[in-house]
Amino acid sequence: MQKRVLSLLVDNTAGVTTRVSGLFSRRGYNIDSITGGVTADERFSRITVVCSGDELILEQITHQLAKLVDVRDIKILEPDNSVCHELLMIKVAARPEQRQGIISIADVFHAKVADVSKGSLILEMTGNHNKLEAFIDLMRGYEILEMARTGVTGLSRGSDDVTFL
Repeated sequence: MQKRVLSLLVDNTAGVTTRVSGLFSRRGYNIDSITGGVTADERFSRITVVCSGDELILEQITHQLAKLVDVRDIKILEPDNSVCHELLMIKVAARPEQRQGIISIADVFHAKVADVSKGSLILEMTGNHNKLEAFIDLMRGYEILEMARTGVTGLSRGSDDVTFL
């Protein structure tokens, strides 16, 4: 099984995310991650989809997405030619004597303290999947109370393949 990150430039219309995700469910394809939001041009949104399958299935997914009326452009975000990150927020139980150790680990990973309360810290960080997993693994040494991740979003490097509509 391979993973593929697709960056879709779509019309910013009601129901576009439903139509994209519906294509996956109708065909029995799995979505590993999906994120979306408006672009610099409010007429368009960018949806980043991480999907997995063999090469044939991944090609079928790309071709089927291209047939959707709302889809204006599709880019395959290759690891060497793109920047793909996700956001992690993690709430860790923190007694006063543990705080400095937790903050030291956060500093190494360029995470920031988003909230401090009497018994916990909320840390926020962005990065690629491996960086987030390494951070979570170190935080398992403490009591993780809650965790939320956004899923992958990304852009291709450089300006050679920018689509103007």
